[in-house]
Amino acid sequence: LPKPDLKGKMSLEEAMSKRASVREYRQRALTQEEIGQILWSAGGQTRPWGGRTVPSAGALYPLEIDLATPEGLFRYLPGRHQLQLRAAGNLLPKLAAAALNQTFIAQAPAVVVISAVYERTKRRHGSRADRYVHMEAGHAAQNIHLEAVALGLGSVAVGAFNDDDVHRVLGLGENERPLYLIPVGE
Repeated sequence: LPKPDLKGKMSLEEAMSKRASVREYRQRALTQEEIGQILWSAGGQTRPWGGRTVPSAGALYPLEIDLATPEGLFRYLPGRHQLQLRAAGNLLPKLAAAALNQTFIAQAPAVVVISAVYERTKRRHGSRADRYVHMEAGHAAQNIHLEAVALGLGSVAVGAFNDDDVHRVLGLGENERPLYLIPVGE
């Protein structure tokens, strides 16, 4: 992916004031620059030791970020700022069906999926891990929404879905749980 732009064209305050839930998208595919910027905002590496754009309890980083497009399903690799193909083909219609038939998901040019491996945080933080993981997911999602606005795009947070169906459609790991679907587009 292209290197992230560290000096955007919109202030944080302007992005916050313009943020709104958007469920209608043009059929324009996102550019590699837009994809890179959005995924970097969700959890890209910002420090040589592995620190990222979102805070993480104990720097354990339990989140996994995937991107579903009509071309396929990709895993974001923060340390390399790269995408790794996980499945070829358009999974968006199946993802929309798993999300209680919210058809706008299938019509979006891209859907960012935030999932978590809770065990990464539980090893150190025990019973408080769920809370910390959910806080981190909220940080990542807010960054995605604000970055989308700054790029002139729209997004919406989707939490209404069947966890098992999303897990199956995306082929998530055994210990990985889906938390958010975030359609993004123009």
